[in-house]
Amino acid sequence: MTEPETPSGPPANPAVEEEAEGKAEVGVGPWEGERPAGEHWDPDLLADGDRRNVVDQYRYWKHEAIVADLDAKRHNFHIAIENWQHDMNIGTVVRTANAFLAKEVHIIGRRRWNRRGAMVTDRYQHVRHHPTVDDFVAWAQGEGLAIIGIDIFPDSVPLETYELPKDCVLVFGQEGPGLTPEVHEAAVDTLSIEQFGSTRSINAASAAAIAMHAWIRRHVFNQLPG
Repeated sequence: MTEPETPSGPPANPAVEEEAEGKAEVGVGPWEGERPAGEHWDPDLLADGDRRNVVDQYRYWKHEAIVADLDAKRHNFHIAIENWQHDMNIGTVVRTANAFLAKEVHIIGRRRWNRRGAMVTDRYQHVRHHPTVDDFVAWAQGEGLAIIGIDIFPDSVPLETYELPKDCVLVFGQEGPGLTPEVHEAAVDTLSIEQFGSTRSINAASAAAIAMHAWIRRHVFNQLPG
């Protein structure tokens, strides 16, 4: 098993991040007035402005200070996605995991993934790579996490009425083939998302967002399933 990837620091010039996000202009200009005191403030950002895609609370903060603050607040759930064919959904999954403050994102299979969809959020979200399913399962069991698969199988139960455990890792398959038999077998349960249209399944990144929000509703807002 490899160690989690440490979120990389911000670019030397915040305008680089602005361009990467495809924004005409975001953020704020140079700090006006007396400079604030505190180790978390970034002197370069205070002087030049902060054009990063961060919430107002973290304007002008050093990158490592933001990550440390997020680490103190992260939720108990993890996200995993299988990546055997270079799944293009992974960047979006990482972005959503950052939005819902997942503990970590786990990529099973190929290490390489397209970071464009993450919209720079991978700098603030811990990502861990597992070369094999066995490696991932051993890690999850060692951490005491329930492995919950999200896919459509004959034995899948509805996400909408399922009592999601607080300490868990939600696993999603490669777009197209879905979860591998190895993950299906290792999962405590496999959940399906109720659909009402003509297609059999929804996009893996969309399914991940729905499942993450279900965990948030249950364990942050104390909304019971059903």
